[in-house]
Amino acid sequence: MPSILIQDGTILDPAQNLQTRGDLLIEDGKIARIGTDLAPRAKIDEVIDATGKLVCPGLIDVHVHFREPGDEEEETIASGASAAVAGGFTTVCCMPNTKPALDNESQIEFVLRESERVGLASVLPIGAVTKARQGKELAEMASMHARGAIAFSDDGAGVNDASVMRKALQYLKMFDGLLMQHCEEHTLAGGAMHAGRVSTTLGLAGIPAEAEQLMIARDLLLNRTIGARYHVQHISTAWSVELVRRAKLDGQPVTAEVAPHHLLLTDNEIKRSGYDTNYKMNPPLRPASDLQACIDGVIDGTIDILATDHAPHLAEEKELDFQNAAFGILGLEPALALYAKALVEPGHVSWLKLIGMMTAAPANLIRIERGTLKPGAVADVTIIDPAAEWTIDAERFQSKSRNCPFHGWRVKSRATHTIVCGQVKWRCDG
Repeated sequence: MPSILIQDGTILDPAQNLQTRGDLLIEDGKIARIGTDLAPRAKIDEVIDATGKLVCPGLIDVHVHFREPGDEEEETIASGASAAVAGGFTTVCCMPNTKPALDNESQIEFVLRESERVGLASVLPIGAVTKARQGKELAEMASMHARGAIAFSDDGAGVNDASVMRKALQYLKMFDGLLMQHCEEHTLAGGAMHAGRVSTTLGLAGIPAEAEQLMIARDLLLNRTIGARYHVQHISTAWSVELVRRAKLDGQPVTAEVAPHHLLLTDNEIKRSGYDTNYKMNPPLRPASDLQACIDGVIDGTIDILATDHAPHLAEEKELDFQNAAFGILGLEPALALYAKALVEPGHVSWLKLIGMMTAAPANLIRIERGTLKPGAVADVTIIDPAAEWTIDAERFQSKSRNCPFHGWRVKSRATHTIVCGQVKWRCDG
């Protein structure tokens, strides 16, 4: 295992509330020391100059879609893990909406074996709540948890039956499991974009904000007497943020995440772009008031985590009319710069808080021993150049797919090195 000395960087470790200038030494795959003037010794295998750069725990994304098994032409665990390290992520959590779904022990074990074989970012599986994600019969969540599933979701669809949802919360409470909910009331689904003035102007069927809000409200009500750990995925509306805010004040064990596109884009982009299907995602892009509410939720701590909802698709799935094109966009490789653009550059949050929402907070949510630079911790480290200016070019992504509405954007901030378990897995070539 190589020893690595990272010199003269700004070390950010939100888990320790640490922000200091200095060096970081990695030995035997672990964080050995943080200090100043940790001069290279004979056994140092590599020295990385981090002058002007941020040295932080490896980034963690709790919401990605890697499509394997079933749709390997869109993404595989290997290509997804490659995209992850290129974006600065050392750990990612893959959703169970594969073919077949990740709804049993063998599927969980497959993801973990493949992640180990690939040897890039750690890919952790999220098991399905219901068998085949059909929302009818609970999957064997306890056995999947024992095999390494770190949470449970039917993502791509919400658990719509209230009775099934109540049983799922009760079941998960028994072993303190985590339920991650795609919040969408199915009787209000079926549209292609946010239901509002723009959808009416464009003549497109809409998905109302209430579709998200009703499910969050129902689940929070169901969970008041159960107290299971409940996580709202890809939150997107003002009232959704308010529901989570009130539930937290009420002492409920609820957390929430937001994706980059819901902090930077509105439904007007669909009109401006001439029905570009790269702006089609679920939940859909919302009006500016909802976008601002999501930013406010990040600022005041209502929203805990930044997650990408990385959703690769083939070109032919996007090269359809807007109503029939697939939902979803790529997220891993441009995410860091997009979050910086949405939150750090306008002064909404500091780099320390941003990094905390991408490291310590997700690590705490899924309960893994990552997300810190404390001596003795596993050496998952991301080095970031906050001044690096670059143009997002989807054609150069490590992902197999190219569906990215941010293609051509000029942004700042980039991961220059991604270190997983003490080994450099990505170096930015510019």
